[in-house]
Amino acid sequence: MNLLNEIGSAKNVGIAGHIRPDGDCISSTLALYAYLKCARPDIRCVVFTQDNPPSIFSYLEGYDEMNLTYSFDGKFDVFVALDVSSYDRLGDALTFFEKADKTICVDHHETNPGLADVNEIRPHASSTCEVLFELFEKEYIDKAVAECLFTGIVHDSGVFQYSNMSRRSFEIVGQLVEYGFDGPKIIQETFYEKSYVQNQILGRALLESILFMDGKCIVSMVDKKMMDFYNVLPKHLEGIVNQLKNTKGVEVAIFMYEMGTQRFKVSMRSNGGVNVAKIATLFGGGGHDRAAGVEMNGTYHDIINALSHEIEKQM
Repeated sequence: MNLLNEIGSAKNVGIAGHIRPDGDCISSTLALYAYLKCARPDIRCVVFTQDNPPSIFSYLEGYDEMNLTYSFDGKFDVFVALDVSSYDRLGDALTFFEKADKTICVDHHETNPGLADVNEIRPHASSTCEVLFELFEKEYIDKAVAECLFTGIVHDSGVFQYSNMSRRSFEIVGQLVEYGFDGPKIIQETFYEKSYVQNQILGRALLESILFMDGKCIVSMVDKKMMDFYNVLPKHLEGIVNQLKNTKGVEVAIFMYEMGTQRFKVSMRSNGGVNVAKIATLFGGGGHDRAAGVEMNGTYHDIINALSHEIEKQM
């Protein structure tokens, strides 16, 4: 895909990622925003985000200009969905996407069927930010764009440790760091650094985790009461499932938090023996073979029983 050619003579472009945005989602939307400011300064760009974006990403250019209220009159000439694998993941931005004269989707989720008029989906890429780097014309990449792209790759690769990091991924990271931003600071302050309360609820989740299936699976759950007690939001629970996955002997880690009465957000991580994306897809979710998520209804035990049944089929 030639991204600039696909955008063509558009006068206004809408950009959105998925609901409950993570590092790659925030970074990819702001990377495209910063890129178009360099390449096509005549375009009016609006970046929508479903939830208040995590403040750890406030150093990224365009962070303070994101539209949190979904206020926009008229329709967009082009609307770009980034890191979005299904229509429902667009949240309130779906209306703008459906009304746009032309839609583009750039993603790296293997479960993405192709949502837009024009799609660039690369399941083997480390992140949507990696895909964007390949689509961007290098003359329009400046420090702000590079910083966004680097941040997205850092977060969706677990600081370069996941299997989605290829030789090409490392080559791209090497090119990005030459733009002069402080990469180690970004990694420390946006990926590793946690607040005292975040560490408390992480400890609670680990303390109350349960091993099952002969120690090959581990699960932990945080209910609404616990979240209220520690005064944390869903965005503060990032990283818990990855820590669970690091348990010796575990093939699959599951972390759940309560969204409402008998409704849970479920995150799954695999060490390679189980394709958790296939399992998530069965229940209406999606993701990657080693990292996937889904929203499920039922009791905690009902959900674990349903997931265990599917995990066992792959063991």
